[in-house]
Amino acid sequence: MNDFLHKLPEFTHNHLALVGLFVLLLFGILGNEVARLLRKYKELTPAGLTQLINRQSPLLIDLSAIDDFTKAHIPGARHVAMSQFDPEHKDLAKARELPVVLMDKDGRGASGKAAARLVKAGFSQVYVLDGGLLSWQQAQLPLAKGRN
Repeated sequence: MNDFLHKLPEFTHNHLALVGLFVLLLFGILGNEVARLLRKYKELTPAGLTQLINRQSPLLIDLSAIDDFTKAHIPGARHVAMSQFDPEHKDLAKARELPVVLMDKDGRGASGKAAARLVKAGFSQVYVLDGGLLSWQQAQLPLAKGRN
């Protein structure tokens, strides 16, 4: 370890670009993890969602495109277009104290933004399906087709 510490300044001086890239990546990863820990909603795996469905009957909201929803969705999920997603809508406002699970096609798009809006509107139990419907399909869990 002592030898490593003696050679570190020389390595840093000789490889500034690598060290700079390492520092940038380190701060990016740490920033992402801190942001993930501070947000007010939780991510669920497909197994975690299955447990939640079996225990608490959450409201499932699928924010995928209508074509994707029609092809495959989690049984019991309701489709809501992101452009029409409104946490203050009278039907959604009734579910303020219920668990609400949001999902989209791949977990990278609308569900995180919608979850943040629900939390801001005062919803207490907000979840996002990590990996979206693709993770549900990869876990080989049941799917429904059609509009509902």
